[in-house]
Amino acid sequence: MAAKKITSREFNQDTGGAKKAAEAGPVYITDRGRPSHVLLSFADYRRLAANQPSIIELLAEPKGVEDIDLGAPTSGELAEPARFN
Repeated sequence: MAAKKITSREFNQDTGGAKKAAEAGPVYITDRGRPSHVLLSFADYRRLAANQPSIIELLAEPKGVEDIDLGAPTSGELAEPARFN
């Protein structure tokens, strides 16, 4: 897969060319000389996304977490109401 780098101005002037280039590999779009976006074909995106866990899997409680002791710090100070002058 060959990567191509284009400026945001080039992207705005020739989005069709950028999309065509993305069929051959990722297109790095720069803004003021710094990478800002990557354009991928949908097939490449799906291939990358297929290897990622779902949000449900990421939020699921991992096994063994019940054995972790979470000691929250405590304070001996008493709270006082706010004083407005």
